[in-house]
Amino acid sequence: MQTQGVYTSLPELIGLQWAARGFNLLPRQPLRSVLAGRHGARIRGRGLNFEELRAYLPGDDVRSIDWKVTARTRKPHTRVYTDERERRVLLVVDQRLAMFFGTRVQLKSVTAAELAALVAWQVLSVGDRVGAVVFDDSRTVEIEPHRTRVSVLRVLEALVEHNRALGMGRGLIGDPARINAVLEGVARRATHDWLIFVASDFHGADADTQRIVKRLARHNDVVAALVHDAAAGTLPVMDRAVVSDGRLQIELDLAAARTRARIHAFMEERMRQVRRLETELAVPVLPIDTGGDVAGQLRLALGFRPAARRR
Repeated sequence: MQTQGVYTSLPELIGLQWAARGFNLLPRQPLRSVLAGRHGARIRGRGLNFEELRAYLPGDDVRSIDWKVTARTRKPHTRVYTDERERRVLLVVDQRLAMFFGTRVQLKSVTAAELAALVAWQVLSVGDRVGAVVFDDSRTVEIEPHRTRVSVLRVLEALVEHNRALGMGRGLIGDPARINAVLEGVARRATHDWLIFVASDFHGADADTQRIVKRLARHNDVVAALVHDAAAGTLPVMDRAVVSDGRLQIELDLAAARTRARIHAFMEERMRQVRRLETELAVPVLPIDTGGDVAGQLRLALGFRPAARRR
């Protein structure tokens, strides 16, 4: 059975470690990067741990002076911080039935899995911790952030397991509200200075999604990767197309102007919900489509030059 583009595999995701080069999610970003743009949140980088309170010494940063202690003791005191050794990066990866769709090179579910694998390998390469929340319409697997190859492999295994469970005629039932339930759980877990990378088509996103993301972004960095298919902008012209939500099927006449208008309106509304994250909440949105070369698209969105070809 031909599964290329329909499903991913562990060897394929492991192989992406060689493509996870030429980009990063660190604070310093190219000027063309979405993360450095007008609407993009500037990545905080690793957090700071409070080390000690001591007397002020010449050369200390005056911004670190503790004015309350200084006023009480009548001697200048400064707060000393040290960088956290590692930053916690959490991948939130959507593998719901709505992601089992694609009209070009591969399905959205495969694109999201590849995107998560690329980010996981890159995060590991700079010495940060990486974990994941991989979810479908009924199940969620949580993997604690660690700075080990074993942890990355656990993330990839969870991606493959969820990805290969998708399919029509398997009794799966789509749940648009699932994304909010998952993000609520992430918000309870990631309290401060995490980098939350969400790879999803944001099916079911609404005002509650924005509220949850706003709470997440208050003390963390949030990056939304909008995984989409070219059909969202350009529908193929055909007389008949059968679509399904996993339970029911309906036949659509895509040549009918009225049908095409309604589908376009539906797609546009979903895109607007996600774009509000960028315009109203300053959460950067990386558009990644199902046309293949996910690594190249990611580098382009982050403003990095294409990787040099090996000879």
